Amino acid sequence: MTHAPAFASTHEMRPLPFDPSKLDGLSEKLIQSHWENNYGGSVKALNTIKQRLTQALADPDTPPFVYNDLKREHLMRTGSVVLHELYFENLGGDGQPDADVRRRIAAAFGDFATWEVEFRRMGAGLGGDSGWVVLGWNRHLRQLENYWLWDHLHGPADTAPILVLDMYEHSYQMDYGAAAAKYLDAFFRNIRWDVAAARLTRAVAATDGGAS
Repeated sequence: MTHAPAFASTHEMRPLPFDPSKLDGLSEKLIQSHWENNYGGSVKALNTIKQRLTQALADPDTPPFVYNDLKREHLMRTGSVVLHELYFENLGGDGQPDADVRRRIAAAFGDFATWEVEFRRMGAGLGGDSGWVVLGWNRHLRQLENYWLWDHLHGPADTAPILVLDMYEHSYQMDYGAAAAKYLDAFFRNIRWDVAAARLTRAVAATDGGAS
């Protein structure tokens, strides 16, 4: 039996996992626009690319360089969709990590404050430009690290994202203009640390061969 390739399926938008009117310092208008236009646009683009890949693969006359252009778009749109979904999932909290999360992060960075200083500094460095900051569990190295991502195409190898920060201007410009530092403050006030903690627990367990 011949099966359709995985990219033949379509991806559905995930609803926001929080009430966008109740975030502290991030307006409902900003969040709704980000979710509908930026994330939603990426979902639509990903589904379009998947359709074109299905057609191009079925056509024996498709030149390899044309096919690879589509695969590049596939990689980029997939990265955008996944990172946006992880970003929204780790918003909607009170920004207060519990003692266990603090301990686990401190064990990797020396102390929790050092981690936060680096994470914020990386975000500030992307202000006015584009990219992502990701606290990730590197399965190969078996450690937590902060990673700088210039775009949706590139990320650290063999790493599970634990906390994701969107630093594209569309994530804050409507509320803060060019004041990216104020957006960083708001982001930290709204982190759902229970989501980040659950991601870390699953990632470490999977590395150890336990349940994912």
